Amino acid sequence: MPLSKNMRGSLFMVVAMAGFTANDALTKLAGIHISPAQIMLVRGIFATTIVALLTWQQGAWRPLRTVLTPSLLLRVAGELVATFLFLTALMHMHLANATAIMQALPLAITMAAALFLQEPVGWRRWSAVTVGFLGVLIIVRPGLEGFNVFALLALMAVAACTVRDLATSRVPRSIPTLYIALISSVAVTLSGAVALVPFGGWQPMQPSIIGILVLSSGAVVIGYQFVSMAVRTGEMSSVAPFRYTALLWSILLTILVFNDYPDVPMMVGGAIIIASGSYAFWRERKVGRAKPAAAATAPGMAPDGL
Repeated sequence: MPLSKNMRGSLFMVVAMAGFTANDALTKLAGIHISPAQIMLVRGIFATTIVALLTWQQGAWRPLRTVLTPSLLLRVAGELVATFLFLTALMHMHLANATAIMQALPLAITMAAALFLQEPVGWRRWSAVTVGFLGVLIIVRPGLEGFNVFALLALMAVAACTVRDLATSRVPRSIPTLYIALISSVAVTLSGAVALVPFGGWQPMQPSIIGILVLSSGAVVIGYQFVSMAVRTGEMSSVAPFRYTALLWSILLTILVFNDYPDVPMMVGGAIIIASGSYAFWRERKVGRAKPAAAATAPGMAPDGL
């Protein structure tokens, strides 16, 4: 029996989240030996090469002046800030905790769209947003024992990703997704080169570290391709909730790769974020409105240099 479009789209989203989470895990492994700036530079070279080839193969090249499109420039700026913040946080946090905080991104997009774009959001979704951020506070634990200041950087990365995704939804449809990805990847790579000296300079890399970054680049490109396939195959309201499988993947990789186990506050906070986010998606489907998260090419993605 053939799968429905929504089922196929949901499976694509699960694969995409596995790719993005694998990228984060591999990046965290590389970060034991090299700085975030060097990761951005080296991984960016590999990722940019892959995306450039895909852009050429798909005929998605556009004139260089396209880069000056205001919404595209804002998208790239959001990606740059989010990448620095998230990589720095990821190096000092459990993978599962960082991933759980990033799951608040769709809720942040809903809030920002209501506040800055005057999109209608009813009291039910406002309640979901409020409850979801309470879940974030449980994970961050400000002022309590177990508080990690780098969790605040992850939360700031959510804000930067919100700017990125809202800007993405305003990029003209004539600019292909692959071209947007290519420009973002080039910008992140160049930023890594510029920031290399402030972050401690170039560190020699063993072949194993290079291999990890190659795999990381491949994982993020797979994630990006599958998330694009997901939102183009199924209805956004049906496939979007499956982005929360990223948290399940991150818990699994945290245990298997880093031999760490998520604590109770992280599990409770993550469950609250998932529940509130899923309810917000359900309400969007019920009222039949398309939100910025649905318009963005990669809803709820952590920053990845693409």
